[in-house]
Amino acid sequence: MKSDYRITFFNTFSISGLLLLINLLISSSAFANPHEYLLDNGLKLIVKQDHRSPVVVTQIWYKAGSVDEINGVTGVAHVLEHMMFKGTEKIPDAEFSKKIAAAGGRENAFTSYDYTAYYQQLHKKHLPMAMELEADRMRNLVITKEEFEKEIRVVMEERRLRTDDQARSLLYEKMMAVAFQSHPYKNPIIGWMNDLENMEVEDAQEWYDRWYAPNNATLVVVGDVDAEDVFRLAQKNYGSIQSKPLLAINARKPQIEPPQLGTKRISIKAPAELPYLIMGFHAPAIRSVNEDWEPYALEILEGILDGHASARLNKSLVRESQIANSTSAGYGAVARGPSIFFISAVPSVGRTVVELEQALRSEIEKIIKEGVTEEELTRVKAQVIAGHVYQQDSTFSQAMQLGRLESTGLSYRDIDTILEKLKAVTAEQIRDVTKKYFIDDGLTVAVLDPQPLEQKAPSKVPGSLRH
Repeated sequence: MKSDYRITFFNTFSISGLLLLINLLISSSAFANPHEYLLDNGLKLIVKQDHRSPVVVTQIWYKAGSVDEINGVTGVAHVLEHMMFKGTEKIPDAEFSKKIAAAGGRENAFTSYDYTAYYQQLHKKHLPMAMELEADRMRNLVITKEEFEKEIRVVMEERRLRTDDQARSLLYEKMMAVAFQSHPYKNPIIGWMNDLENMEVEDAQEWYDRWYAPNNATLVVVGDVDAEDVFRLAQKNYGSIQSKPLLAINARKPQIEPPQLGTKRISIKAPAELPYLIMGFHAPAIRSVNEDWEPYALEILEGILDGHASARLNKSLVRESQIANSTSAGYGAVARGPSIFFISAVPSVGRTVVELEQALRSEIEKIIKEGVTEEELTRVKAQVIAGHVYQQDSTFSQAMQLGRLESTGLSYRDIDTILEKLKAVTAEQIRDVTKKYFIDDGLTVAVLDPQPLEQKAPSKVPGSLRH
């Protein structure tokens, strides 16, 4: 979303032009047409018509992710995601994927802290087939001990490849385990290796039986479709599936992270070429779309620090002082749990992590003491808001936006409000959230201590990694 021509455009556009652009983006008809339906069994259906090409994206979002797991079975949400492709009595083995591929479509799935989702993208004429297949495995999945034992080995190998053998991923995992004292976000989505090694087929079956139900799911369909036709199709395929007694997201027991009482530090030794520094500050996520203002200010702050070639971290630390080889900032305002504002960097050759941390702290202090200019604020607002709006460029991104909001306790109806709140952020609010949340008592510092790289033979994966 941040391609070169857009960066150039924003850097050369006049301030008045940017203000006009923001208003035009927010009032765009791209947000106008989602249709919402609720089946008798509790399944929510959201349909967005986009007739630019004869393509449709269908996604089913289950409101259950790793945040809902308990100790001893971490990773089970992701393991069940893998098992969902093993078939039903009607569609056995890998026939699901073969049918989608034969229709010229693509399909996959993803598990997060907050939800698990499955999707297909294909020609609109194949939507009935895709919906029939997905509805079938919502209630008729066959989980056998034999297939589970095969797939758990795939997941363990995925963990080795993507976390254990990736220094930065390993550092992030260890940092999250330190940053959170009690909240389930401390556990990795893929699970701890010991839990995977001791997981049993009954754990996957129990997860499926508990959470995979129409009243715990949102079906999102975006593309060249008629909303009423999609509703009838959903009723046909999903309508007969019985609901289950389970808790809605907002009714589940609160999992409040205790206040942090001092800086936490962790150093990890792992094979790598260069050191790596992550500074994570505890921060809030959106709880009340209309009443909150801090998450919106933090999102704009992310754009001030990172997000484009002229952002502060890159300009000051990479191009000017050259203390850093690279820098980045990241923050998520949409989550079921608390958020963390991340700042990370790689020191330049000859510079230390200690020097780098001090340089990052200096940039934070500049914002607290000097604030940001109205010109900078307006430019960054336009970039951040445009980033949201450019999600309308593809049917898949539109579906992701709708499903993610619905699966984290918010609503697709909040999109326009979120954009308006971003537009309303002031320079004083930027300073206030920086001063409030970028404090040592809410900080976790993680440092990668690079060890000599060793040549390893490629691992043999006993199956296919879904992602």
